[in-house]
Amino acid sequence: MNGPLKAAWALTAFVVVAGVVLWITTDRPVFAVFIVLGLLTGAGAWITGRSLPKEDTTP
Repeated sequence: MNGPLKAAWALTAFVVVAGVVLWITTDRPVFAVFIVLGLLTGAGAWITGRSLPKEDTTP
């Protein structure tokens, strides 16, 4: 796992946790947007972070 992918996962976790905590503490459902954005960030990181199969370079 490379640095940018780790950063994307950290951002995902932070945004989702912040959304949950703020939703619970303020009782305002608008913070569900944080959860959705965090999940979309995680999905994007997973889709773009997958490795391609290595090519066989033997003759």
